[in-house]
Amino acid sequence: MTNRHWYEIIADMVATEGVRDVFALLGDANMHMATHLASLGTRMIYLRHEHCAVAAAMAYARKSATVGVATVTCGPGLTQLMTALPAAVRARIPLVVLAGEAPLGSGWYNQAIDQAPFVTATGAAYHSMHHPPRFAIGIRDAFLQARTEQRPVVVGIPFDLAEAAAPDDTTRPPASTTLIPPASPLPPDPADISAAREMIAAADRIIIMAGLGAVAADAGPACAALADRLDGLLATTLPARGLFHDHRFNLNVAGGFSSQIAREYFAAADLVIAVGGSLARHNADNGKLWPSARLLQIDIAPSTHVQGRRAADATLRSDARLGVEALLDGMAQRAAEWRTDALAADIATRPFDSSAFTIDDATLDPREVVATLEAHLPAECQLVNSSGHCSCFFAHMPSRRQSHFLTIREFGAIGNGISFAMGAAVAHPEAPVVLFDGDGSLMMHVQELETIRRHGMRVIIFAINDGAYGSEIHKLRADGLSDDGAMFGRPDFAAIATGFGIAGHRLTDLSRLPALVDEVIASGGPAVIDVPVSDKVISPVIQRSHG
Repeated sequence: MTNRHWYEIIADMVATEGVRDVFALLGDANMHMATHLASLGTRMIYLRHEHCAVAAAMAYARKSATVGVATVTCGPGLTQLMTALPAAVRARIPLVVLAGEAPLGSGWYNQAIDQAPFVTATGAAYHSMHHPPRFAIGIRDAFLQARTEQRPVVVGIPFDLAEAAAPDDTTRPPASTTLIPPASPLPPDPADISAAREMIAAADRIIIMAGLGAVAADAGPACAALADRLDGLLATTLPARGLFHDHRFNLNVAGGFSSQIAREYFAAADLVIAVGGSLARHNADNGKLWPSARLLQIDIAPSTHVQGRRAADATLRSDARLGVEALLDGMAQRAAEWRTDALAADIATRPFDSSAFTIDDATLDPREVVATLEAHLPAECQLVNSSGHCSCFFAHMPSRRQSHFLTIREFGAIGNGISFAMGAAVAHPEAPVVLFDGDGSLMMHVQELETIRRHGMRVIIFAINDGAYGSEIHKLRADGLSDDGAMFGRPDFAAIATGFGIAGHRLTDLSRLPALVDEVIASGGPAVIDVPVSDKVISPVIQRSHG
């Protein structure tokens, strides 16, 4: 007589994959498996919304460089994931989502739905597991697919099958990592190096722009050395922001969020060398960022045509670090002409946006809030930037290292910030996690403040509160339309936080911010700081797009 169930085999296989942390919301179709997984020593983070479970797993995967894992129940538990999954697909984040399915043995079940079309429409993979003897291999294969394809894989398991008896002698295959061949760095072809050198020789004003591929390949030092050799400047894509945080000729973010000085120098460049970046439309500001420059892409999977536009003029297929080092080998040192002490001083001191706005109430300028936080937040803080109008401002903290910064914006959705902060906190429990989120975004999943408190996460949230959906009000105003539909008043986030058992503060005097930062960091968190900001200050992105 067996005392085992198939859900135990599934949980055992997840543990075999080396999973340490799982983000979960329990229901009939997954609660037995999740409970057994917890008994095996896996840390279970129980959230209040299924979307938040998967979004937190996304951030955890990015910050821990592993597969993120979440589990939800069937039917409505799965349909809640339709915003998180496409974001993970587009950001190339490996996830495994263990989802229940309706019981096969029931003639009717109120939460039954054909789940696969929902998932595959997002670009994620979906696998129904209806043959219990293949459960262990199916779980292993889901992790294998997530790792090799770098995208989410959702596994649907009917819960009557999961709760059925399993033989005691059911074998479990080895972990998926044993099936993945070592990925040796790809060296460049000598002919491609020669062509790239000719392209470089013909250019006078060069910018090296690094993306997450450069981060993964540890190509930062080589990129900086190449820029130094070529009298060039440095920049990064938004997700790689901070890779050159300590370089005096770092222009910081390249793309729609670029500073005024970055836009000036990109406009003057005649060659951009993109290292380990996808060349998405936002990265090039829809082709407007470097109007006179040719672009050379160094990447293991380069592409000249991205998101419907010609993105690169030439490519060098190579590991990011090896490709840059090959270009460096024997490259002559150029005299400093573009680089000057005056330029370095300008980069260090010029505000990222100097547009003038009239603030006629007691609210704060978000740009001044950013500058004060940049000066006073401890270096060990893990910073999380959400989406929405305020995110442009909080991308500009140039002294912060890339390893201590997270943003995932590929689907353009707000409401993810608090989930990303939780995922970062689980991946880095040793450090305070500081989230910058807009009031509209935070209100979408404010219930997760209870999750943060219950799990003792060191999350400090700056609620950038303009009382509205910021992007929408500025676009409506620019178009001469009423902004009533996007104005909601300013929630009292300090009181809301207190109601959830979390320290709440309201910041109206910017001179108090340094002491407040010291207080909340020393407390260990969690905490919410409500920062009323002016709805008259318009981000540079909206200024350019809507005049």
